[in-house]
Amino acid sequence: MEIKSTIIQKYFKDLSEQQINQFDQLYSLYSFWNAQINVISRKDIDELYERHILHSLGIAKFISFKKGEKVLDVGTGGGFPGIPLAILFPDTQFHLVDSIGKKIKVVTEVAAALGLTNVKASHLRAEQVTDKYDFVVSRAVTRLIDFYPWVQGKFNKTSNNAIPNGILYLKGGELAEEIEESRLKAELYPLKDYFEEEFFDTKYVVYIPQ
Repeated sequence: MEIKSTIIQKYFKDLSEQQINQFDQLYSLYSFWNAQINVISRKDIDELYERHILHSLGIAKFISFKKGEKVLDVGTGGGFPGIPLAILFPDTQFHLVDSIGKKIKVVTEVAAALGLTNVKASHLRAEQVTDKYDFVVSRAVTRLIDFYPWVQGKFNKTSNNAIPNGILYLKGGELAEEIEESRLKAELYPLKDYFEEEFFDTKYVVYIPQ
C-alpha cells in the first residue's frame, strides 16, 4: 500500500516538485524502517501524514524559518518534527538529537534517502549539545519544567526572524497547569486554527521566547 502526501499539499500549496516527491517518499521509508526499529506505534503508521508529518508542520504555520538559521530538534525520535521541517525549509540547518542511538540511525537513513543535506543527526542528550541555535523544536518529550533546563543557554543572542529566538514545542491537552508550574513566559497557538482534522482539536504550538 502506498500512501501519498495529499493532506500536506492541502495545507501547503507552494511546494516544489522535489518537496512533494520527498513528502511522498516518507510513507515507504518509515514503513520500511519501522518494521526493523520501532519509532512509530504500529497502529499509527497508517496515520503517518496526519499525526506525525502534518503535526510537525504545525510549527511552520506559526513561523517560517529563514535561510541560514539553525534549529535544534530535541528528542527527535524517528525525526519529528525535524525531518518534515527540513523538507519544507531546505535553506535552514536542522540538528536532530536523541538519546536513543537506534532512533538516530533511522533519522540518518531517512535523511540520506531523501537527499536532505540540511540535516545533521546526533546520538546525544540535549544537555550534551554545545552549539547555539536560533530555535529549539520538540514534540512533547516531557513536561516543560523538565525540558527547559536541557536547552537553557543554547540560543543565539541575535534574532533574525519575525519573532525572537526561542522554543517551539508541540504539545496537546490542558496545558495551563503545566505552563504555570514551569514559570515560563509561554504563548499558546491552537493547531485547530490551521488544520481542520479532529486530531488537532487539542494540539498546540507552545512558543517560549528567549
